[in-house]
Amino acid sequence: MRFSVNSSIVACLTIITLLLTAGCGSEDDAGPPAATDRADVEQHRQSTETPSGKPAGDPLHPVVVVETSLGNITVGLNAENSPLTVDNFLAYVDSGHYDRTIFHQVLQDYPRVVIGGAFTSELIEKPVHTPIRNEAHNKLSNRRGTIAMARQPEAVDSATCHFFFNVTDNEKVLDHKDRTLEGYGYCVFGEVVEGLDVVDRIAEAEVHDKPQFEQIPVQTVLIRSVRRVK
Repeated sequence: MRFSVNSSIVACLTIITLLLTAGCGSEDDAGPPAATDRADVEQHRQSTETPSGKPAGDPLHPVVVVETSLGNITVGLNAENSPLTVDNFLAYVDSGHYDRTIFHQVLQDYPRVVIGGAFTSELIEKPVHTPIRNEAHNKLSNRRGTIAMARQPEAVDSATCHFFFNVTDNEKVLDHKDRTLEGYGYCVFGEVVEGLDVVDRIAEAEVHDKPQFEQIPVQTVLIRSVRRVK
């Protein structure tokens, strides 16, 4: 199934989270829930302090490296504008959730994005934490090179583990416009600082459709690990 730029906003947003209907939104025993308010964010940050009591890096702008089978992507996160989302993402990072997952959808029309973080190479979905509040109203835009959270199209506050990289400027479709279901948008929480060429290589992968998976790469694009480096 393919959607053109002339499709409705709902249709464009739906394709972003096409694969979430497989169950990424249900809770399991993957560990404690992700942060849902600023108190949870602060508690999580305190747990990452060094023995000297100093944060292990800038707590408002942590950096992670996404090691993939096509190269490494260094991502600077923005906890200043997206505290709950960054805390949620780092909870998955620190637990090793993203290790050996794949980029399971590569959209090569508009909006151009690559989506990953939920499925193993055997297309088994990993368990998830409690969905988080959508921070798409944070004034960060879905422009080329940014990282954002995918969510259920029918629920504003439903992001869990799925994330995507914007390959092109997608703000017309994916940015926050208003507080309606159709207009709330998708939360940007950081941007690529090195390795955008790797994102482009993933975006150029040959894709095909499989049962329950649309536009999945023919050759698996593996996320070997995601690790904090700063």
